[in-house]
Amino acid sequence: MLGAIIGDIVGSRFEWNNHKSKDFEFFHPDCFFTDDTVMTLAVGTALAECNGNCDDLSSQAILQMRKLGQRYADCSYGDRFFKWLLYPNPQPYNSWGNGAAMRVSACAYFAKSLDEVKDLSDKVTRVSHNHPEGMKGAEATAAATYLALTGKTKDEIRQFITDNYYKINFTLDEIRENYQFDESCQGTVPQALEAFFEAESYEDAVRNAVSIGGDSDTIAAITGAVAEAYYGIPEDIKIKGLSYLDDNLRKIFDYVNDKINNRSDKNECIE
Repeated sequence: MLGAIIGDIVGSRFEWNNHKSKDFEFFHPDCFFTDDTVMTLAVGTALAECNGNCDDLSSQAILQMRKLGQRYADCSYGDRFFKWLLYPNPQPYNSWGNGAAMRVSACAYFAKSLDEVKDLSDKVTRVSHNHPEGMKGAEATAAATYLALTGKTKDEIRQFITDNYYKINFTLDEIRENYQFDESCQGTVPQALEAFFEAESYEDAVRNAVSIGGDSDTIAAITGAVAEAYYGIPEDIKIKGLSYLDDNLRKIFDYVNDKINNRSDKNECIE
């Protein structure tokens, strides 16, 4: 989950000022957390609050996303999702936006099987992004994160993504020059995953993601989620990344992280 948050923070200053190179200061005073971080923590909280039974996870996801989203209302949400946050009775609105994929990484840490991670992804996604492409983008991200977390090789993860979600038939060098801003899952998740596949470390993965331009914070968040599960995050990057969170978000992160670290106890998320 922290991998997505740090990816968001590092990519934040490049969303509207793309930097098509891997050569940049990783953390910078102009970096900040965005809606990607807020919603990642909201979904993580929903999973943590299951207390042993995820049957009501969709309702928890709505509750936690609206609660945290309204508290952090100035974090650059998409127009339709922002309205969803404020409506008294929010309904899914057939979105294929990449907001579906950037927020699901915690699902991989609460699931005990690939089937379960798909189910958890479905439950936290369909409440808003219920378009087939939105559902697919979220599930592909959650599944890749889970596979990385459980020791699969990059070749195995790539094959699974190819067989079930996206044909990633390009390299970053091939798309970098002409790739442009795209808010869809289908236009960002394959690119984010390729940034992970070409990486040599967590930091290199995030640099790859930023280097293609486009929706930099969200692409880096998706890439960072998978890269953390595969590589882990160096301690100095963890500490610096967490320093960008305010006290409230840091408390939420610590709460969810504690639940993840104790997921074998009675609070483990079990269907």
